[in-house]
Amino acid sequence: MLLLNPKHHTRAYADDKSKQMMLKTIEYFEKKGQKKIKKDWHEKVWNYDFVEFLKKEEIFATLMTPSGYGDSDSRWDTYRICEFAEITAFYGITYWYTFQVSMLGLGPIFMGSNEEVKHKTAQLLKQGGVFAFGLSEKEHGADIYSSDMMLYPQPDGTYLANGDKYYIGNANEAALVSTFGKMADTGEYVWFVVSPKHPKYECIKNVVNEQNYVAEYALYDYPITQADIIETGPKAWDNMLNTINVCKYNLGWGAIGLCTHALYEAMNHAANRNLYGRYVTDFPHVKKLFTDAYCRLVAMKLFSERACDYMRTASAHDRRYLLYNPIVKMKVTMQGEEVINHIWDVIAAKGFEKEPFFEIAAHEVRMLPKLEGTAHVNMALIVKFMQSYLFNPDQFPEVPRRSDIANDAYLFDQGPTKGLGKVRFHDYMIAYNSCNLPNVTVFKNQIAQLKRFLVKATPDQQQSTDIDYLLSVGELFTLVAYGQLIIESRKYVDVDTDLLDEMFGVMVRDFSKYALELASKQSNTDTQREFCLKMISFAVKDNDRFERVWKHHVYALKDQYSMNE
Repeated sequence: MLLLNPKHHTRAYADDKSKQMMLKTIEYFEKKGQKKIKKDWHEKVWNYDFVEFLKKEEIFATLMTPSGYGDSDSRWDTYRICEFAEITAFYGITYWYTFQVSMLGLGPIFMGSNEEVKHKTAQLLKQGGVFAFGLSEKEHGADIYSSDMMLYPQPDGTYLANGDKYYIGNANEAALVSTFGKMADTGEYVWFVVSPKHPKYECIKNVVNEQNYVAEYALYDYPITQADIIETGPKAWDNMLNTINVCKYNLGWGAIGLCTHALYEAMNHAANRNLYGRYVTDFPHVKKLFTDAYCRLVAMKLFSERACDYMRTASAHDRRYLLYNPIVKMKVTMQGEEVINHIWDVIAAKGFEKEPFFEIAAHEVRMLPKLEGTAHVNMALIVKFMQSYLFNPDQFPEVPRRSDIANDAYLFDQGPTKGLGKVRFHDYMIAYNSCNLPNVTVFKNQIAQLKRFLVKATPDQQQSTDIDYLLSVGELFTLVAYGQLIIESRKYVDVDTDLLDEMFGVMVRDFSKYALELASKQSNTDTQREFCLKMISFAVKDNDRFERVWKHHVYALKDQYSMNE
């Protein structure tokens, strides 16, 4: 099956430890049951029981200790990290979030220069500790240049830390909180670690009305020695951005997990409900909504899995993952919202009820594109690659499926984060030319029209700095890379041609929607508007293909999974 089914989790793993880790996690949630998960969610109970399970099974120690610092089976293996992210999110973002922000907290430590802290962290992971990433601040939000957290040098060579951080997950219970700030005397950036148990650390409050604990914390003359400092100077800045690149990729897997659970539940409900003498799934509009939701969800997963291959293969000479990664953060999470919208249009009022899982999914899927950097932040990053990707291809060896046993060491030694415009890509048309399905052909023509627009009606300087304009152009470009990796994934995943063509039918419609949105911008010239309108196309309709996809893929989800009560 293309989608996770916890009741039939037969996915192959490269080693038995990874397999058992996933199966035990599924078993934990299924034993806990949906009623208890919903009760804890309604009462906003932090997931202490889940953390105890993680401690008992040493899951974080195995999953997030890079090779050389933990047991022999511990490694930073992005493939199995993605698997774990999908499984935890399947049962709720609360569980995924504890894991996700621990990853973020670990990033600056294992990217840093302080070996003593690395080994200490490995021991804390072994003991079941969770971690936190102290970056954002209440006054500055996403403006990470303007940190007010300061280290003040003391005559004895130590420092006193003063300042506060805001929106910091796990900062209530973390073993260590990686904290970003500046040296008060030089203004240099610095990473250091603090303990929430220290008397000079104050966990002020949970700033959200959620089951997650997203803390505001403050340091008041917190004593810091060289043993607590994990990086300073330009490398501290680079390690911050590289941590975000590596870890926030998991946002897409959060959306995939949530949406998969919601889709099973909604199909079970609709397929077994009879209205006006017909089952709900017999209504044409319901079949269309479910099929679109399924196509979007499968596309989300295929793209994210293929992006994982590029992350694991990355090197100083191959940084293509830096494009695919923010697409997972932005595009996949926003597609998750679309999936939930489609499902909600089917189940209607049922979506507001307190017992089904859908209530969690509908609420939490909105967080993912917004909590970890808004769409325009990721889009501004994505468009930096557009010129190189579309017009200046290079040659690279083919990237295989990277489900092998390996520690992804390069992710912790990436070097400077500058020069994104110089990152090169292989020719995306290699993938597109390998597939001549009707809707893929339409989509290829839309790509050609986009390139003509960029060459012959190039946005001027004012348009290029207009975030609103940039978002629309970026959405079109994002779809090109999105489709490329989906087609590439066919080599490793059994995706039949009917389903692939139906997925591209959805993408043709999306491309046309964004093209019309771009054509509507007031700053367009007549020539630009004319080129935009040429991008609008109709998907190739095939009723027989649609019915096959519905029968063999979408309706086939009926009664395949239901969570233990």
